Amino acid sequence: MPMQPWFTDAKLGIFVHWGIYAVDGVQESWSFYDDIVPHDRYMSQLGRFTGAKYDPHAWADLFARAGARYAVLTSRHHDGVALWDTGFGDLNLGRDYLTGYADALREQGLKVGLYYSHSDWNHPDYATTRKPGRPPEQEDNRYSECSAEDEDLAAWERFIAYRDGQIRELASRYRPDLMWFDGEWDRSEEQWRIEELAALIRSYSPHVVFNARMLSEGDYATPEQGAPIEPPDGPWELCLTINDSWGYQHHDDNHKSLSQLVRYFTETIGGGGNLLLDVGPMEDGTIPAPQVERLEGLGEWIRKHSDAVYGTVRGLPAGHHYGPSTLSADGRTLYLTLFDVPRAEIGVRGLVTPVRRVTVLGTGTELAHRVIGGLHEAVGVLWIDPPAEADLDPHATVLAVELDGELELYRGSGRF
Repeated sequence: MPMQPWFTDAKLGIFVHWGIYAVDGVQESWSFYDDIVPHDRYMSQLGRFTGAKYDPHAWADLFARAGARYAVLTSRHHDGVALWDTGFGDLNLGRDYLTGYADALREQGLKVGLYYSHSDWNHPDYATTRKPGRPPEQEDNRYSECSAEDEDLAAWERFIAYRDGQIRELASRYRPDLMWFDGEWDRSEEQWRIEELAALIRSYSPHVVFNARMLSEGDYATPEQGAPIEPPDGPWELCLTINDSWGYQHHDDNHKSLSQLVRYFTETIGGGGNLLLDVGPMEDGTIPAPQVERLEGLGEWIRKHSDAVYGTVRGLPAGHHYGPSTLSADGRTLYLTLFDVPRAEIGVRGLVTPVRRVTVLGTGTELAHRVIGGLHEAVGVLWIDPPAEADLDPHATVLAVELDGELELYRGSGRF
């Protein structure tokens, strides 16, 4: 199916990892899978999770102020604990946290995304696969090594029925705009019955967007934690934590600075992607103050430079400008991002289309510019006077280069 235009236009989404793991501040699911936390201790968090201060309207208001156009909430992680009152399986929080979330997002005009793990490491009919090098082997059959050929087919059918039952609840109740799947590595596409799963969801949400972990049914790539050197072709999304953890961890104070987040964001949208920026609420539903501060700061930067964000496409290929850039949808305005204080003129190579004027986005100050060089079919270099100190943004300055026509680039090597 064709990609939904709202997704490629969104630029920023908010990832929310919230579950019982926030009680003790341990890693979500992996902490018991990797034998860091005893399984019984991990699961004891279920009885200590309160959600006492959960306010989905406050979440949605914060996400909107941050400049996000969608959010993705972990409806069920690999630990199998559901954030809604599911009628399938024994693990849920005894309360529906998803209805308020979906309603609050839609009131703010944000698209609704739900994360769901294909895997369930607590389900009695799901035989968890141990990965090579993961310590240590366990006798508990929850951790037994087992291949697809050895699995009890009846158990697998029961698991798929459970999975489909939960997905039907999510799709029919919340009509998600995006389903963000995870945990696909344990099984093949045929075992997961990906085609049937996609059809089930589309029967309720015909225009739903899937991430790449829906395998052949996926709509976009999902690199995590590291900005790709070469952006993927087609739509994509960088999943990034504000600190080092997806879910809330008490000890993790290693928060990225606002300037670093602006850099990640501008580099991502300059490469044609969206940034899915993660927050990890505490067990009571409160988003930690350092994460709130960074979301609000990012929102302020985006509002000041909104013309370079929304309604744009990926910018110049590498080598034309030392920094990320975006291009207006009509191809007639180029937005150049500057991270550092310019010490000299800013050069842009390979612009065939003449430049009408250059201004500093957010202040409107016009900058002098000229083209120097060029011979035969080769084009000269556009040189832009550096902005005055008063026009510089503390995190990243953006220049709007208005073109006399649609952008045309020279990619040749000139004559020798």
